[in-house]
Amino acid sequence: MSYLHEMKEGDSALLMGNEAIVRGALEAGVKVAAGYPGTPSSEIIEGLAKAASGLNIYVEWSVNEKVAMEVAAAASFARLRSICAMKQNGVNVASDFLLHLVGSGVRGGMVLVFCDDPGALSSVNEGDARFFSRLMEMPLLEPGDFQEAKDMTAWAFELSEELKQIVMLRSVTRLSHASGKVTFGPLSDAEGVAEFRFGGDFLDPDEGLMASFPVDWKHRRQQEKVARAREIFETSRFNTYEGPERPELLMITASGCNLYCREAINSLGLEDRVGLLKLGTTWPLPVKLLTKHLSSTDRVMIVEEILPFLEENVKIIAAERAREIGVKTFFGKSEGVFPMMGELNPDLVMAALVSAMGIDCAPPCPEYLETARRTASVAAPVRDQVLCPGCPHRASFFSIRRAMEMDGRRGFVCGDIGCYYMGIRPSGFDAAKTLHSMGSGTGLASGFGKLERFGMIQPAMSVCGDSTFYHAAIPAIINAVHNNSNITIMVLDNKGTAMTGFQPHPGLDHNIMGEEAPEVNLEKICRAIGARVEIRDPFDLEETRETINELMACPDGVKVLILRQVCALSPDRKNIRNFIMKVDENICLGEECGCGRFCTRVFRCPGLIWDKEKGKALIDEVICVGCGVCADICPSQAIRKEEAAQG
Repeated sequence: MSYLHEMKEGDSALLMGNEAIVRGALEAGVKVAAGYPGTPSSEIIEGLAKAASGLNIYVEWSVNEKVAMEVAAAASFARLRSICAMKQNGVNVASDFLLHLVGSGVRGGMVLVFCDDPGALSSVNEGDARFFSRLMEMPLLEPGDFQEAKDMTAWAFELSEELKQIVMLRSVTRLSHASGKVTFGPLSDAEGVAEFRFGGDFLDPDEGLMASFPVDWKHRRQQEKVARAREIFETSRFNTYEGPERPELLMITASGCNLYCREAINSLGLEDRVGLLKLGTTWPLPVKLLTKHLSSTDRVMIVEEILPFLEENVKIIAAERAREIGVKTFFGKSEGVFPMMGELNPDLVMAALVSAMGIDCAPPCPEYLETARRTASVAAPVRDQVLCPGCPHRASFFSIRRAMEMDGRRGFVCGDIGCYYMGIRPSGFDAAKTLHSMGSGTGLASGFGKLERFGMIQPAMSVCGDSTFYHAAIPAIINAVHNNSNITIMVLDNKGTAMTGFQPHPGLDHNIMGEEAPEVNLEKICRAIGARVEIRDPFDLEETRETINELMACPDGVKVLILRQVCALSPDRKNIRNFIMKVDENICLGEECGCGRFCTRVFRCPGLIWDKEKGKALIDEVICVGCGVCADICPSQAIRKEEAAQG
């Protein structure tokens, strides 16, 4: 994405939605950007980092989303334009500060870009973060295509400065990670000089105290900003209508669903019967604009992802204006026309239109149906989610599971978010039994560790990654130490934020801009808090297992075991193999071995495959990364490892 700041005004390119957002921020003259990695939002901060040196922008991956928002807000208070980016779960993390920020307001334009994940394509939930805009009373914008993603981002900074309020801009996975044609505008030539002024009157928004109190005055100002936003939204160019003056059916939509609606209308040839009102300003809604279009028809279909946020707000306006616009028949999520979960697509929208319009839609041709029937009759093989070949987490969970079985007290692991969420799956040997938010595994373990007085003898453990440790686990460890909770915490340190693309974190010696940065030592933090700390290599299965058993048996408070091994897919390990792995077919007994094909049936590294014809295990040399662990789990020692030449 380095070319984003090199393209000239009038040039066009095929951009991902996240790239378009980056270009929009650059055209607006953004000076500070902060965030925390999270798919589908990560490319926004990464794209801005690539432009940082050429355009004098400061960019950072912050320790978590709350801190990222605070960093961006500081820039805004100093009259610089700033942006904060995160996925939907991150808004929950940032909400504590966000609740106060909307009370104090901002100075330089500040935009919060959040990327929802309908269908939970890369998430453990598909939370709809739009509701924060209404809950906290701040403007919400939703681009409906790739050009709008750029243009609306640039405009969001102007809107923020006019209102002196943070502005939320929402993307979704299919917009963030799909691509479309974008025409560029001019880059800003604003220099940007930071100065935090605080010598004015207590309530002066430009030079006074930046705080969310006194509550009565600040809340009143906050609601006045919402009212002003509604006025601006009435004539926004990002709210568009296409269709007849008096449509048989009015479709109201926003965000990526705009593209689904357009395709459905065009595919069914309903351009002269159905009107499409695409809203880019979705909270507060432009009441006059909606009243105008609701008056044009008696039937309204609302298309959105995920929850009926837009639908409920439109229905409120329709109820309040019922005498003026008449009673409406709605087709939406509340009526069961669209599901309350998951992604939408053009087929779902077309099916809804066919039903609502009473269209006699011709069925597919017989040849197509026969082909589809034959294809469906050939069942696709079941393939569970698995950890990558050579993943150190597989070795960690293997040792954890063995240690729990040898301990014999029905111990369990409180899981966490990251690649290691696979601890709840067969690929992680079903070792983890809880899974919630980042850092919550350690918080839960802290609670379980205090239940001995109620007869609980099961040892409680937790896992978290190195990035998650800095993000959210430190407070939980402090809590566990202070309350003398008897738990074992395993930090799976693979030297980066692996699940979202190896973004740096405070435990590394560089930042996102490639600059040297002080490493915040993980083990020193834990020791300073008061925990016992051990460090092991998860690829050494026996030593790791023995250490876990020893820590589980120790009754003395909080124990932290750092299992340190670089991720197999890390750029630092590219083209590096520790070992060349081979199976000695003369020793491998296959089905005749008492292990029951343990290597491919239980350990299940994708680098190990089963040759049905030979009845032997084999190494897939294409994807094997040479970690050597499989040699240690073969009971007949049929898997051999040879030192690999380096360089």
